Amino acid sequence: MSSTLTTWPTLTKRDVIAFQFSSWYPTFSSLSIKSTVVPLADDFKAYLEADGVFVPAGSENLPPSEEVGHDSDGRGGGGGHELALTRRYTFPELDAQIRASIDEYGADATWLLPLSSPLKCTSPADVYLYSNRLISSCTTSARALSLRGVAKTDDDDGVYTYTLELVLRKWFAIDPSREMRAFVRDGVLIGISQRNMNYYEFLNEPETQEKIVSSFVAYWTAQSNQSGLPLLHPADTLDVLLTRDLSRFHIIDFNPYAPRTDPLLFTYDELATLSASATGSSTQTPTPTLRVIDSRAHPTAARNAPEHQHNMAERGGIAAAWMDQVRRGTAGSDSEDEEG
Repeated sequence: MSSTLTTWPTLTKRDVIAFQFSSWYPTFSSLSIKSTVVPLADDFKAYLEADGVFVPAGSENLPPSEEVGHDSDGRGGGGGHELALTRRYTFPELDAQIRASIDEYGADATWLLPLSSPLKCTSPADVYLYSNRLISSCTTSARALSLRGVAKTDDDDGVYTYTLELVLRKWFAIDPSREMRAFVRDGVLIGISQRNMNYYEFLNEPETQEKIVSSFVAYWTAQSNQSGLPLLHPADTLDVLLTRDLSRFHIIDFNPYAPRTDPLLFTYDELATLSASATGSSTQTPTPTLRVIDSRAHPTAARNAPEHQHNMAERGGIAAAWMDQVRRGTAGSDSEDEEG
Protein backbone atom coordinates (compact mmCIF):
# COMPACT_ATOMS: atom_id res chain seq x y z
CA MET A 1 0.00 0.00 0.00
CA SER A 2 1.30 3.42 -0.86
CA SER A 3 2.45 5.50 2.13
CA THR A 4 0.17 8.30 0.92
CA LEU A 5 -2.86 6.11 1.69
CA THR A 6 -1.86 5.50 5.31
CA THR A 7 -2.68 7.97 8.05
CA TRP A 8 0.87 8.39 9.32
CA PRO A 9 4.29 7.49 7.95
CA THR A 10 6.58 5.16 9.88
CA LEU A 11 9.22 7.08 11.84
CA THR A 12 12.45 5.63 13.17
CA LYS A 13 14.47 7.01 16.07
CA ARG A 14 16.80 8.58 13.52
CA ASP A 15 13.84 10.37 11.94
CA VAL A 16 12.64 11.73 15.28
CA ILE A 17 16.09 12.96 16.31
CA ALA A 18 16.10 15.07 13.12
CA PHE A 19 13.33 17.17 14.68
CA GLN A 20 15.37 18.02 17.78
CA PHE A 21 16.20 21.73 17.72
CA SER A 22 19.97 21.26 17.66
CA SER A 23 19.59 18.91 14.66
CA TRP A 24 17.76 21.31 12.34
CA TYR A 25 18.72 24.78 13.57
CA PRO A 26 22.25 24.93 12.05
CA THR A 27 20.76 24.32 8.58
CA PHE A 28 17.70 26.56 8.91
CA SER A 29 19.11 29.29 11.18
CA SER A 30 18.94 31.90 8.41
CA LEU A 31 15.15 31.49 8.39
CA SER A 32 14.69 31.16 12.13
CA ILE A 33 15.05 33.26 15.29
CA LYS A 34 18.49 33.74 16.82
CA SER A 35 18.86 30.98 19.39
CA THR A 36 21.29 29.37 21.82
CA VAL A 37 21.24 25.63 22.51
CA VAL A 38 22.44 24.44 25.93
CA PRO A 39 22.84 20.65 26.46
CA LEU A 40 21.40 19.46 29.77
CA ALA A 41 22.81 16.87 32.15
CA ASP A 42 20.82 13.99 33.61
CA ASP A 43 20.40 15.76 36.95
CA PHE A 44 18.34 18.46 35.24
CA LYS A 45 16.02 15.79 33.87
CA ALA A 46 15.65 14.53 37.45
CA TYR A 47 14.71 18.08 38.50
CA LEU A 48 12.01 18.26 35.82
CA GLU A 49 10.61 14.89 36.88
CA ALA A 50 10.64 15.70 40.61
CA ASP A 51 7.34 16.25 42.42
CA GLY A 52 6.42 19.84 43.18
CA VAL A 53 7.44 23.12 41.61
CA PHE A 54 10.42 24.94 43.08
CA VAL A 55 13.35 27.11 42.07
CA PRO A 56 16.86 25.60 42.13
CA ALA A 57 19.21 27.31 44.57
CA GLY A 58 21.21 30.18 43.11
CA SER A 59 19.06 30.61 40.01
CA GLU A 60 17.29 33.80 41.03
CA ASN A 61 18.82 37.24 40.68
CA LEU A 62 18.93 37.67 44.46
CA PRO A 63 21.71 37.94 47.05
CA PRO A 64 22.34 34.49 48.62
CA SER A 65 20.78 35.62 51.93
CA GLU A 66 17.47 36.36 50.17
CA GLU A 67 17.05 33.06 48.32
CA VAL A 68 13.83 31.22 49.12
CA GLY A 69 12.62 27.64 48.89
CA HIS A 70 15.43 25.91 50.85
CA ASP A 71 16.27 25.44 54.51
CA SER A 72 19.78 25.97 55.83
CA ASP A 73 20.46 22.24 55.54
CA GLY A 74 19.75 22.39 51.81
CA ARG A 75 16.31 20.79 51.95
CA GLY A 76 13.10 22.44 50.87
CA GLY A 77 10.50 23.36 53.47
CA GLY A 78 6.78 23.37 53.12
CA GLY A 79 5.28 20.57 55.20
CA GLY A 80 3.69 18.15 52.74
CA HIS A 81 6.31 18.90 50.11
CA GLU A 82 9.22 17.91 52.35
CA LEU A 83 9.75 14.53 50.72
CA ALA A 84 9.56 16.00 47.22
CA LEU A 85 12.21 18.58 48.07
CA THR A 86 14.57 16.27 49.99
CA ARG A 87 17.12 16.62 47.22
CA ARG A 88 18.60 20.09 46.80
CA TYR A 89 18.89 21.02 43.14
CA THR A 90 21.50 23.52 42.04
CA PHE A 91 22.93 24.09 38.55
CA PRO A 92 25.71 26.71 38.79
CA GLU A 93 27.24 25.95 35.37
CA LEU A 94 23.85 25.99 33.67
CA ASP A 95 22.94 29.20 35.54
CA ALA A 96 26.09 30.81 34.14
CA GLN A 97 25.29 29.72 30.58
CA ILE A 98 21.74 31.04 30.82
CA ARG A 99 22.90 34.36 32.27
CA ALA A 100 25.44 34.69 29.45
CA SER A 101 22.68 34.18 26.88
CA ILE A 102 20.43 36.69 28.65
CA ASP A 103 23.26 39.22 28.60
CA GLU A 104 23.86 38.52 24.89
CA TYR A 105 20.18 38.97 24.05
CA GLY A 106 19.80 42.07 26.21
CA ALA A 107 17.79 40.40 28.99
CA ASP A 108 15.28 39.28 26.37
CA ALA A 109 15.75 35.52 26.30
CA THR A 110 12.73 33.25 26.35
CA TRP A 111 12.12 29.53 26.74
CA LEU A 112 11.55 27.97 23.34
CA LEU A 113 7.96 26.81 23.53
CA PRO A 114 5.94 29.63 25.15
CA LEU A 115 6.43 31.42 21.85
CA SER A 116 3.54 33.85 22.12
CA SER A 117 4.22 34.80 25.72
CA PRO A 118 5.10 38.47 26.29
CA LEU A 119 6.79 37.53 29.58
CA LYS A 120 10.57 37.87 29.26
CA CYS A 121 13.02 35.65 31.11
CA THR A 122 15.52 37.75 33.06
CA SER A 123 17.04 35.03 35.25
CA PRO A 124 17.73 31.28 35.19
CA ALA A 125 14.85 30.88 37.67
CA ASP A 126 12.40 32.21 35.07
CA VAL A 127 13.63 29.66 32.55
CA TYR A 128 13.41 26.80 35.05
CA LEU A 129 9.86 27.70 36.01
CA TYR A 130 8.85 27.84 32.35
CA SER A 131 10.42 24.46 31.61
CA ASN A 132 8.81 22.88 34.67
CA ARG A 133 5.42 24.28 33.67
CA LEU A 134 5.89 22.99 30.13
CA ILE A 135 6.68 19.46 31.24
CA SER A 136 3.86 19.38 33.80
CA SER A 137 1.35 20.35 31.07
CA CYS A 138 2.07 17.09 29.23
CA THR A 139 0.18 13.89 29.97
CA THR A 140 3.31 12.50 31.61
CA SER A 141 6.83 13.84 31.92
CA ALA A 142 8.22 10.58 30.53
CA ARG A 143 6.13 11.11 27.40
CA ALA A 144 7.64 14.55 26.96
CA LEU A 145 11.23 13.53 27.66
CA SER A 146 11.58 10.40 25.54
CA LEU A 147 11.21 9.11 22.00
CA ARG A 148 8.63 6.53 22.99
CA GLY A 149 5.28 6.96 21.27
CA VAL A 150 6.82 8.79 18.30
CA ALA A 151 9.42 6.44 16.85
CA LYS A 152 7.60 3.31 15.67
CA THR A 153 10.65 1.19 14.86
CA ASP A 154 13.92 0.44 16.63
CA ASP A 155 15.97 -0.36 13.55
CA ASP A 156 18.72 2.10 14.47
CA ASP A 157 20.57 -0.28 16.82
CA GLY A 158 20.61 2.28 19.59
CA VAL A 159 22.95 4.60 17.72
CA TYR A 160 20.56 7.54 17.87
CA THR A 161 19.89 8.72 21.41
CA TYR A 162 17.89 11.66 22.65
CA THR A 163 19.79 14.31 24.63
CA LEU A 164 17.77 16.81 26.62
CA GLU A 165 18.60 20.39 25.71
CA LEU A 166 17.53 23.89 26.64
CA VAL A 167 16.84 26.36 23.83
CA LEU A 168 17.00 30.09 24.55
CA ARG A 169 15.75 32.45 21.86
CA LYS A 170 16.01 36.17 21.46
CA TRP A 171 12.69 37.64 22.58
CA PHE A 172 10.43 39.66 20.36
CA ALA A 173 6.70 40.20 20.28
CA ILE A 174 4.88 37.57 18.24
CA ASP A 175 1.50 38.25 16.68
CA PRO A 176 -0.41 34.97 17.16
CA SER A 177 -2.63 35.72 14.16
CA ARG A 178 0.41 35.24 11.91
CA GLU A 179 1.41 31.84 13.33
CA MET A 180 0.82 29.00 10.89
CA ARG A 181 1.47 25.26 10.84
CA ALA A 182 2.27 23.61 7.51
CA PHE A 183 1.99 19.88 6.81
CA VAL A 184 4.40 18.03 4.52
CA ARG A 185 3.85 14.47 3.34
CA ASP A 186 6.05 12.55 0.91
CA GLY A 187 8.00 15.74 0.29
CA VAL A 188 4.89 17.68 -0.79
CA LEU A 189 3.37 20.64 1.03
CA ILE A 190 -0.27 19.59 1.40
CA GLY A 191 -1.86 21.82 4.03
CA ILE A 192 -1.53 25.03 6.05
CA SER A 193 -3.49 25.75 9.22
CA GLN A 194 -3.91 28.78 11.39
CA ARG A 195 -2.16 27.89 14.66
CA ASN A 196 -3.88 30.16 17.16
CA MET A 197 -7.48 29.04 17.58
CA ASN A 198 -9.14 32.46 17.55
CA TYR A 199 -11.13 34.23 14.87
CA TYR A 200 -9.22 36.90 12.90
CA GLU A 201 -11.26 38.74 10.33
CA PHE A 202 -8.33 39.65 8.09
CA LEU A 203 -7.39 35.96 7.68
CA ASN A 204 -10.68 35.44 5.85
CA GLU A 205 -9.95 38.05 3.20
CA PRO A 206 -9.21 36.38 -0.18
CA GLU A 207 -6.20 38.62 -0.79
CA THR A 208 -4.72 37.71 2.59
CA GLN A 209 -5.20 34.00 2.01
CA GLU A 210 -3.61 34.26 -1.43
CA LYS A 211 -0.56 35.97 0.09
CA ILE A 212 -0.19 33.30 2.76
CA VAL A 213 -0.38 30.43 0.31
CA SER A 214 1.97 32.21 -2.11
CA SER A 215 4.63 32.65 0.58
CA PHE A 216 4.65 28.90 1.26
CA VAL A 217 4.55 27.95 -2.41
CA ALA A 218 7.49 30.28 -3.15
CA TYR A 219 9.50 28.62 -0.37
CA TRP A 220 8.61 25.15 -1.64
CA THR A 221 9.36 26.02 -5.25
CA ALA A 222 12.84 27.17 -4.23
CA GLN A 223 13.37 23.83 -2.49
CA SER A 224 12.11 21.88 -5.49
CA ASN A 225 14.55 23.75 -7.72
CA GLN A 226 17.35 22.94 -5.24
CA SER A 227 18.07 26.64 -4.89
CA GLY A 228 16.70 26.78 -1.38
CA LEU A 229 17.20 24.84 1.82
CA PRO A 230 16.81 21.06 1.90
CA LEU A 231 13.75 19.34 3.29
CA LEU A 232 14.14 18.40 6.92
CA HIS A 233 12.19 15.18 6.38
CA PRO A 234 9.80 13.88 3.70
CA ALA A 235 7.01 14.04 6.30
CA ASP A 236 6.96 16.79 8.89
CA THR A 237 5.05 19.75 10.24
CA LEU A 238 6.49 23.22 10.10
CA ASP A 239 5.55 26.01 12.52
CA VAL A 240 6.23 29.49 11.19
CA LEU A 241 5.61 33.15 11.92
CA LEU A 242 4.63 35.15 8.86
CA THR A 243 6.12 38.60 8.35
CA ARG A 244 3.79 41.60 8.59
CA ASP A 245 3.41 41.79 4.82
CA LEU A 246 2.83 38.00 4.69
CA SER A 247 5.45 37.60 1.97
CA ARG A 248 7.93 35.54 3.99
CA PHE A 249 8.11 33.66 7.27
CA HIS A 250 10.42 32.79 10.15
CA ILE A 251 10.70 29.10 11.04
CA ILE A 252 9.75 28.58 14.67
CA ASP A 253 9.92 24.81 14.96
CA PHE A 254 9.62 21.46 13.22
CA ASN A 255 7.53 18.58 14.59
CA PRO A 256 7.15 14.98 13.44
CA TYR A 257 4.21 14.11 11.22
CA ALA A 258 2.80 11.90 13.98
CA PRO A 259 -0.28 11.56 16.23
CA ARG A 260 1.34 13.60 19.00
CA THR A 261 1.45 16.68 16.76
CA ASP A 262 -1.85 18.55 16.68
CA PRO A 263 -3.35 18.68 13.15
CA LEU A 264 -5.23 21.82 14.25
CA LEU A 265 -7.98 22.61 11.70
CA PHE A 266 -7.37 19.36 9.80
CA THR A 267 -7.68 15.72 10.75
CA TYR A 268 -4.93 13.32 9.78
CA ASP A 269 -7.40 11.38 7.65
CA GLU A 270 -8.11 14.58 5.71
CA LEU A 271 -4.39 15.21 5.33
CA ALA A 272 -3.91 11.66 4.02
CA THR A 273 -6.56 12.34 1.38
CA LEU A 274 -4.88 15.61 0.42
CA SER A 275 -1.55 13.79 0.19
CA ALA A 276 -2.99 11.16 -2.15
CA SER A 277 -4.49 13.89 -4.37
CA ALA A 278 -1.23 15.85 -4.45
CA THR A 279 0.76 12.75 -5.36
CA GLY A 280 -1.51 12.13 -8.35
CA SER A 281 -1.43 15.76 -9.47
CA SER A 282 0.33 16.71 -12.68
CA THR A 283 1.31 20.06 -11.16
CA GLN A 284 4.97 20.26 -10.13
CA THR A 285 4.08 22.21 -6.97
CA PRO A 286 0.46 21.48 -5.99
CA THR A 287 -1.33 24.31 -4.21
CA PRO A 288 -1.68 23.49 -0.51
CA THR A 289 -5.03 23.76 1.25
CA LEU A 290 -5.28 26.67 3.71
CA ARG A 291 -7.65 26.52 6.67
CA VAL A 292 -8.47 29.34 9.07
CA ILE A 293 -11.17 30.03 11.66
CA ASP A 294 -13.93 31.39 9.43
CA SER A 295 -16.28 32.80 12.07
CA ARG A 296 -16.49 33.59 15.78
CA ALA A 297 -18.96 30.72 16.06
CA HIS A 298 -16.43 28.19 14.71
CA PRO A 299 -16.52 25.11 17.00
CA THR A 300 -12.75 25.12 17.60
CA ALA A 301 -12.39 28.87 18.14
CA ALA A 302 -10.65 29.84 21.38
CA ARG A 303 -10.58 26.26 22.62
CA ASN A 304 -9.12 25.76 26.06
CA ALA A 305 -6.52 23.16 27.17
CA PRO A 306 -6.17 21.21 23.89
CA GLU A 307 -5.13 17.59 23.95
CA HIS A 308 -1.82 18.50 22.31
CA GLN A 309 -1.01 21.33 24.73
CA HIS A 310 2.67 20.33 24.84
CA ASN A 311 3.20 21.72 21.32
CA MET A 312 0.87 24.71 21.59
CA ALA A 313 2.06 28.15 22.71
CA GLU A 314 0.76 29.42 26.04
CA ARG A 315 -0.58 32.89 26.57
CA GLY A 316 1.59 35.17 28.66
CA GLY A 317 -1.07 36.14 31.18
CA ILE A 318 -1.49 32.53 32.31
CA ALA A 319 2.27 32.01 32.54
CA ALA A 320 2.78 35.22 34.50
CA ALA A 321 0.03 34.39 37.00
CA TRP A 322 1.35 30.88 37.45
CA MET A 323 4.92 32.05 38.09
CA ASP A 324 3.67 34.63 40.60
CA GLN A 325 1.71 31.93 42.42
CA VAL A 326 4.78 29.67 42.59
CA ARG A 327 6.92 32.46 44.02
CA ARG A 328 4.32 33.40 46.65
CA GLY A 329 3.82 29.76 47.59
CA THR A 330 7.56 29.20 47.98
CA ALA A 331 7.92 32.26 50.14
CA GLY A 332 4.97 31.11 52.25
CA SER A 333 6.65 27.77 52.89
CA ASP A 334 9.71 29.53 54.27
CA SER A 335 7.57 31.62 56.61
CA GLU A 336 5.88 28.52 57.98
CA ASP A 337 9.27 26.91 58.62
CA GLU A 338 10.47 29.97 60.53
CA GLU A 339 7.31 30.05 62.66
CA GLY A 340 7.63 26.33 63.42
